[in-house]
Amino acid sequence: MKTTAAASTPATRTLTWCLHLLTVGLLTLAAGRAAAASRPHAGMVVAAAVTCGLVYAAGPLLPAVSRSRRAAAVWLTVVGGVWLILLTLSADAVWVAFPLYFLQLHLLPRRAGLTAVVITAVAAVIGLAAHQGPFSLAMAIGPALGASVAVAVVWGYQALYRESEHRRKLIEELTATRAGLAVAQHTAGVLAERERLAREIHDTLAQGFTSIQLLLRAAERSLPGTPHKAARYVGQARQAAVDNLAEARRFVAALAPPALEDTTLASALKQLCATTSARHRLTARFHLTGVPRPLPSAHETALLRIAQSALANTVRHAGATTADVTLSYLGDHVAVDIVDDGRGFDPHRLPAPEAHRGGFGLAAMRARVLALGGDLTVESAPGHGTALAAQLPLASGADHTVGTRP
Repeated sequence: MKTTAAASTPATRTLTWCLHLLTVGLLTLAAGRAAAASRPHAGMVVAAAVTCGLVYAAGPLLPAVSRSRRAAAVWLTVVGGVWLILLTLSADAVWVAFPLYFLQLHLLPRRAGLTAVVITAVAAVIGLAAHQGPFSLAMAIGPALGASVAVAVVWGYQALYRESEHRRKLIEELTATRAGLAVAQHTAGVLAERERLAREIHDTLAQGFTSIQLLLRAAERSLPGTPHKAARYVGQARQAAVDNLAEARRFVAALAPPALEDTTLASALKQLCATTSARHRLTARFHLTGVPRPLPSAHETALLRIAQSALANTVRHAGATTADVTLSYLGDHVAVDIVDDGRGFDPHRLPAPEAHRGGFGLAAMRARVLALGGDLTVESAPGHGTALAAQLPLASGADHTVGTRP
């Protein structure tokens, strides 16, 4: 039968069936010995044993016994009453007390179960003494020892069950926590990848499309008066589209920027200035200070992207005539400075980024620099141009993956 102390498991079901068989076996033994020895009141002993067995068998068939402690207590009281009648008729019934101990400890609350076991043990000792003569300490050893073993076994099992349940709950919580952590890590990874893709698209494709748009607009203004100038703008727009397509392909393939292939960062920045000067009404000049040294690929890519984005912002918003790009090797730091003579702005009053208006450039630059442990500063004021500086720390070659370019 089910117990209220623990959920039904293969182990508890096996123990329950063993308890049933033990009870039936002991009742059969008491009835069989009384009938075989032709003892007085043998018929009454057999009848009491059968009645006790039937009352005991009714317990597993009554759902209320397994669901309610009150119903279980009533059933145990009836079983105990019939057992006391059998005990008054036969001394062999004293051994039935042993399975009763287990039933009482399983079905009743802890304190009530212990009290019922003590009462049953005392009744067994009294019944044994009544059948075998004057009371002696030896008569109490059997029932008391059986009660002690039952209490130790049942309470020990319940303690192990509680510990097992506690561990099971901890494992479930750990599993749920790991699942939540995996989801959180996946979400964080997705967000980080989205941010990286947004920076790359802004600093490459978006800037290229802006350049193409400005060139085509200039070509439109040049028609029909100066078709040769319009053709030059169209040719530059076409080249910008070719460069943008190359960027897109490298971007999809997750390779280094084409501008950094087989060349140094200084050469790439110099070429960027030349291309910007050729395509727009802006004189971009490149300067190099310090002794060039190999840089980690991540540093080169970040500094080139920042320079591209800064010059694109200068062309689009500053209305500047000149811009100076300076690459500086400062011992344990490398920096890129972009200074223009444009209209300037208030760095503290920038509008929030919007999908149709842009405004993601400075945020993307700052994210790139912070990801590499560097610092980005912007100095500007209305009417006084803009100075942007991106500085990255350099560690030993063992700490970074350095590009193979010379």
